Amino acid sequence: MTTLIKRIAFISSSVAILLLAGCNLFDGSAKAQPTQNDHLDQRISQAEEKEGEAYQDSTQFTPLKHHKTLVNYVEQIALDLVDTMLTDEDISIGVASFVDLDAHLNNSSQLGNQLSESFIHQLQKFGYGVVDFKTTDHVLVNKRGDFVFSRDIEKLARRHLASHVLSGTLIYRGNGVEVNTRIIDVNSKRVVASSQKILPYFVLNSADINLQRASVN
Repeated sequence: MTTLIKRIAFISSSVAILLLAGCNLFDGSAKAQPTQNDHLDQRISQAEEKEGEAYQDSTQFTPLKHHKTLVNYVEQIALDLVDTMLTDEDISIGVASFVDLDAHLNNSSQLGNQLSESFIHQLQKFGYGVVDFKTTDHVLVNKRGDFVFSRDIEKLARRHLASHVLSGTLIYRGNGVEVNTRIIDVNSKRVVASSQKILPYFVLNSADINLQRASVN
């Protein structure tokens, strides 16, 4: 009887040792071999790191492909102006150069002048009367060509040709140029329409816009 008890105790101890060894072996193999979730978490982490690097400097972000043009943004601004227009009168609008928002408000650029040229067409499309006050009272003909435009104030009409004027300011932000546009009643100085839009630098670069300021004194 004693011998039987000893054998039972020996077998029980052996089984317990085998079970403990099996548990340790299972735990070790589980730690040594990453699960599918571990691989997924690692991929997500790597993707987040790459995304962070790509957008680390948003001022330099340029999409590989885009179909946005400067004209698209001018159209959007023109729509904003039409939507916010506070007068139903038959008005005539002169379009002036957009200027840098500085202490002098007389510094323009290629962008400022190109915006004014684009708005002449956009306002015409919406049915507004547009006045080009850079038009002289006569045509200058010489060997270089035939000219009707001028920036010489002595050659321009001195009478008021427009009831309203469209212009705006340019503010150079980190991700683009902020364009603040307004239509103003010449007599009352009342703002009758306005818009605010960011022109991304990648759109201006693709349009070969020179952002260098040109002082107009």
